[in-house]
Amino acid sequence: MSHGSPGVPADPRTPEEFFAGSATGQAIHDAVAAVVAGLGPHEVRVSRSQVAFRRRRGFAYLWRPERYLRSDVPAVLSVALPEPWDSPRFKESVRLAHLWMHHLEVLSAAEIDDEVRGWLRAAYDAAG
Repeated sequence: MSHGSPGVPADPRTPEEFFAGSATGQAIHDAVAAVVAGLGPHEVRVSRSQVAFRRRRGFAYLWRPERYLRSDVPAVLSVALPEPWDSPRFKESVRLAHLWMHHLEVLSAAEIDDEVRGWLRAAYDAAG
């Protein structure tokens, strides 16, 4: 039994494979990747469950909620920040051992705006 989305390889190796079948998801990835590219050196790791942006540790993650539950949301952007950030845009914020993971449902690439760029900058800086 496959747990992947239709048309998505079980073990995607690229963001394009990860977002296969979702032009909107791919556009969201491209918008996030463009912001992160402007922040400085980083690594991108693609796994079965997410596309991770990393420095010494991960700071931003894109994933497809329909892989886990019934959802029309093409992508969730999870941003790792050292403290909680208060915004009604976050679907959920969860404290992990040494950081806060903030989850943002993203419906279009246009939602990767100045506010999101600020969160990505703060997460990038904290991931040193």
